[in-house]
Amino acid sequence: MKRFHVHMHVSDLDQSIAFYSKLFAAQPARVENDYAKWMLEDPRVNFAISTRGGKPGLDHLGFQVDDADELAELKGRAQSADMALLDEGATTCCYARSEKHWVTDPQGVAWEHFHTLGSIPLFNEAPAVGSAHAAACCPTGNPSEPEPGKAACCGPKSTDAAKCC
Repeated sequence: MKRFHVHMHVSDLDQSIAFYSKLFAAQPARVENDYAKWMLEDPRVNFAISTRGGKPGLDHLGFQVDDADELAELKGRAQSADMALLDEGATTCCYARSEKHWVTDPQGVAWEHFHTLGSIPLFNEAPAVGSAHAAACCPTGNPSEPEPGKAACCGPKSTDAAKCC
């Protein structure tokens, strides 16, 4: 079963945790010094906030799936819709190990499709030396404005692997 995913950048994590906890009538399932996540059942949503980004607001949307078959189905849909697809494969981000890919809608909104495989103690693990991620990260902090000459690291428009999820 799919779970809708929303990731927002916030300027004050504590203030935002207090607000969303009241709005959702639930405490976050995970809280770190730069990140919080609610795994709500009604509605079924993975709602994450972090201070690791550009200006406050929407970072990306997505679908979290329960298994590899659902992820393959979403990938097939994206490919059949002639969407540019960035396949990250196995990766770490947002305190989790996942298998994921990204697409961008016609308006430029990044969509993440992912299957979470487990929890990790860090926001993301350092990429291997010589990997595409190691060569790709950009300092702009704005996912819609990648550094010239650099490839995306997380989403189709992401500029820093540490800011993804």
